[in-house]
Amino acid sequence: MIKSELVQRISAANPHLYQRDVENIVNAILDEITGALARGDRVELRGFGAFSVKNRPERTGRNPRTGEPVAVDEKYVPFFKTGKEMRERLNGD
Repeated sequence: MIKSELVQRISAANPHLYQRDVENIVNAILDEITGALARGDRVELRGFGAFSVKNRPERTGRNPRTGEPVAVDEKYVPFFKTGKEMRERLNGD
């Protein structure tokens, strides 16, 4: 599912809301999550999961074509851990 499909489904489930308003709400939620992660905060949505940022330290990688060592810089990556309710729903428990 892509963002536009999510907006359409929410709009269909809530006919009293305009689609552009739903799109603004979805964008606002995603912007807030992104902003919190950029600040290094953790975002927890109970029953759904938690977003956090993990640090990947610098390391020596390999160029797959030549096998030559390549320096890979330190970076921060987003991480998502599913909540208990979501895991149970996915596994049919």
